[in-house]
Amino acid sequence: MADVTFKGNPMTLRGEELKKGDQAPDFTVLDTDLEPVSLSDYEGKKKLISVIPSIDTGVCSIQTKTFNEKVVDVDNTVVLTISNDLPFAQKRWSADKGLDSAVTLSDHRDLSFGENYGVVMEELRLLARSVFILDENNEVVYVEYVPEGTDHPNYDKAIEALQSM
Repeated sequence: MADVTFKGNPMTLRGEELKKGDQAPDFTVLDTDLEPVSLSDYEGKKKLISVIPSIDTGVCSIQTKTFNEKVVDVDNTVVLTISNDLPFAQKRWSADKGLDSAVTLSDHRDLSFGENYGVVMEELRLLARSVFILDENNEVVYVEYVPEGTDHPNYDKAIEALQSM
C-alpha cells in the first residue's frame, strides 16, 4: 500500500493499490446532477482521473483547473475529477471557476471509487490526492499516489504519460 500523509500525519489507505499495467476496476460515483456514473460511461476514451481531497481547497482547485486546461487539446481524452465533496459543491465550484465543462464526480455515497483504487484515507474519510491515467481499454498506464496530501501531483509527468499513448 502507498505511504501517504496528510499535513504530516500518516494516513491508512483502504483498498488495493493500483500499479501500471493493471486493469482499472469499475466504480460508481455521482455526477453533479446526482446521476450514477461508472467507468464504462467513458468506454473507448483515454482517461485522466484526478483525485482530490476537497475541491474547495487551494491545491485541489489548482489541480482541477490545471489538468482540465492542459488536457483540452489531447484527442479522445476526458479528465475525471473525483472527490468526496457533495455534487452540489462540485457544481458550484465549476460554475464559480468558469469550468462548466469540467467533469467532477462525487464518491461520497459509497466510496466505490476510493476503495477500488486504494485512495480512501480512513482517518478522514477523504480521498488521497492521486492521479490515474487509463488507456482506451482501461489499462492503467500511469499512477501517482502523492506522498503528502497537501502537495501538488507531478503535472508534467502525468501529461507526458497521457500524450505518449
